[in-house]
Amino acid sequence: MSTRYNTKKLIILAMMIALDVVLSPLFRIEGMAPMSSVMNVIGAMLLGPFYVTVMATVCGIIRMTLLGIPPLALTGAIFGALLAGLGYKHFGKSIFGAMIGEILGTGLIGSLASYPVMVWFTGAQQELYWFVYTPRFFGGAISGSVIAWLFFFKLKTIKIVKDIQTLFWMHE
Repeated sequence: MSTRYNTKKLIILAMMIALDVVLSPLFRIEGMAPMSSVMNVIGAMLLGPFYVTVMATVCGIIRMTLLGIPPLALTGAIFGALLAGLGYKHFGKSIFGAMIGEILGTGLIGSLASYPVMVWFTGAQQELYWFVYTPRFFGGAISGSVIAWLFFFKLKTIKIVKDIQTLFWMHE
């Protein structure tokens, strides 16, 4: 693959990261980040599993360092992004595959992975239980996936979105 295509991919990835970092705090309830789920589903459709996981990881680190969000920013987003990308890829490039991946990855796996991380981070083992984050993570992932589904109908008609998908998915 040429350097030109790699440069374009990095520029688009940087723009998606910037959008995620800026939009996530706008519609955020403590423990729920629906805009992060929106960006994961849209990123899965545009970028593919690898790049959307990189996007979620970098966004989580930025939100933790600049916005003071606890490690939930990472545990909640990474699994959802990866499974959204894999769901989109393996379910015939269907938005429903990305939505299911996001909901399972963030709502179930991310919420369960958050328990030991937050016990380590806060030292509050007696006050927490394994499913403490699950309702909020599921709520954020479901609402974010539905919002992404609504955006999808407009996005799929825009030529540049189709060009971005072609750039990232041409070797898949």
